[in-house]
Amino acid sequence: MKVMIAGFIAALVIAALAPVVLNQFGWSSAEQYSSESVRLD
Repeated sequence: MKVMIAGFIAALVIAALAPVVLNQFGWSSAEQYSSESVRLD
């Protein structure tokens, strides 16, 4: 039971920190789609 709770808390922490960490490395999905270098035509 303790392992399940610890895993759940770890998943919540990772989910909360992932967008911040990815933005630091320039992997933001918002940046990908708003970039002027992306051409969809």
